[in-house]
Amino acid sequence: MDIRQALGAALKSARMSRGLTQEDFAIVSSRTYLSTLERGIKSPTLDKLQKISDVLGVHPITLLSMAYMQRDSKSASELLDMVGKELKMLGA
Repeated sequence: MDIRQALGAALKSARMSRGLTQEDFAIVSSRTYLSTLERGIKSPTLDKLQKISDVLGVHPITLLSMAYMQRDSKSASELLDMVGKELKMLGA
């Protein structure tokens, strides 16, 4: 699974877990565009990812984490440990 597909699956999963429909995102996106994201056909810009995350009530990193967890078959703790180490190594 490529990262676009993984992000699409993460977005759909998060949307459904919040009990939202694609129409609930009308203030930030068309239903058609959201559908293309969820099917992994398109990738959102950072601005669009922020707006979608706002509607979901989650941080954009949460959606990205869900996508990379699925793509790389990693648990949340494995992924976050790796990111924490890399941030520390980079002095962030």
